[in-house]
Amino acid sequence: MFQRARRFGCSGRTNTAPLIDIYHPHHQGREWWLHVGLLCIPLLAVYLHIPPPQLSPALNTWHSSGHFFTFRGNNVFYKESVGIVGSSDVLLLLHGFPTSSYDWYKIWDSLTQRFNRVIALDFLGFGFSDKPRPHRYSIFEQASVVEALVAHLGLSEQRINILSHDYGDTVALELLYSLNGDSKLCLFCFFNLKGIFPETHYPRFVQKVLKDSGFISPVLTRLINFQLFSRGIGDVFGPYTQPTEAEFWDMWTGVRINDGNLVMDSILQYINQRLKHRERWVGALTSTSTPLHMIYGPLDPINPHPEFIQLYRKLVQRSTVSVLDEHVSHYPQLEDPTGFFNAYLSFINSF
Repeated sequence: MFQRARRFGCSGRTNTAPLIDIYHPHHQGREWWLHVGLLCIPLLAVYLHIPPPQLSPALNTWHSSGHFFTFRGNNVFYKESVGIVGSSDVLLLLHGFPTSSYDWYKIWDSLTQRFNRVIALDFLGFGFSDKPRPHRYSIFEQASVVEALVAHLGLSEQRINILSHDYGDTVALELLYSLNGDSKLCLFCFFNLKGIFPETHYPRFVQKVLKDSGFISPVLTRLINFQLFSRGIGDVFGPYTQPTEAEFWDMWTGVRINDGNLVMDSILQYINQRLKHRERWVGALTSTSTPLHMIYGPLDPINPHPEFIQLYRKLVQRSTVSVLDEHVSHYPQLEDPTGFFNAYLSFINSF
């Protein structure tokens, strides 16, 4: 009775507008969108927590043949093979972003036929290694991971060859800087040296968005799915050297292990680190007496031809260079494993 009485104005007429207004078509539309939104929330929550794909037989074999060591409380995966007898040569492989040590599987057997020990690791935040979060990932820390692995394997006094790619190139340059003049470093070989020269570096759009979007980045990392990932990776392969569907899935699986997609924005800060420490790492590259070699895929959109290789030859005059076939892009060890291995073999056999 009291509530009904409040609806009368001074004229004594009943104000029924509030009762009728909810049936207005405009409000009906709003109500429909509300129901849709409420329905989408749990569906979105399920989507954002899709479990990682199962390991393929090939990836499972790679994992089961590897080992782990502990670095500052985190487990780091590495794989090691003992190759030819009678040689003391050790080769350390440093992979790129956003993939893992599995990048080397197509040339692994060939490398073990040349070296006594071949070692590859998954950097912290990659592949089978732990992916702590929140965590401030840095090139300096990854270089410390490499040094810790070398010590763990009892190779601290051993001369070591380094073959690096992409993200691993910058880690290699930090090692080159910190160990400059140390005889333990034997031969350095980079390929498609990613972004060390900011003036010739063209990061992918997704990379720029993830590293610079602040508080939105954690949301964006959850929205990356296999289709987006494979499209982005496919862009840095040549049109005639695209990964197979199975290879795309193996790469994506490596990212998704231990929720690695959720740390991609943190890892991508290495792009800003390279800009900040350019003089340190380019200086190490241009001043070292350690033998250097560059293997280059000329179709690489990240380091476009010919401006990148021209600048590299100008600044790093002591380095030798191998330019692969014109159809090879950013992942030559996967796109043209035979051509890549032959280029590397030619370099190391020259000493």
